[in-house]
Amino acid sequence: QVQLVESGGGLVQPGESLRLSCQVSGVIFNILDMGWYRQAPGKQRELVVTHVGGKRIYADSVKGRFTISGDSAKKTVYLEMNSLKPEDTAVYICKGRWGSADYWGRGTQVTVSS
Repeated sequence: QVQLVESGGGLVQPGESLRLSCQVSGVIFNILDMGWYRQAPGKQRELVVTHVGGKRIYADSVKGRFTISGDSAKKTVYLEMNSLKPEDTAVYICKGRWGSADYWGRGTQVTVSS
């Protein structure tokens, strides 16, 4: 079955960087099927980055600071996060879409605090 497992979260100080990973199994990997979302406490889940019609779309709040990439051989999608801010604190969740179904990981916690 399809599984998405995130890793790489942690506690960092403002201005620091972090790289998240999402390991995909049970499906043919293509970064164009993948995206990242996040959910902060008490808030709705929001888009970080996704692909629509082959185009990469970043949320305005992360544009220029976050970068998505993938490794087909490892079936892994990454989220490189730079210049982190306290407002980036959230659970980061990997999402894949295959056919008409969306699949979600359980998420990895990122906390940005001094």
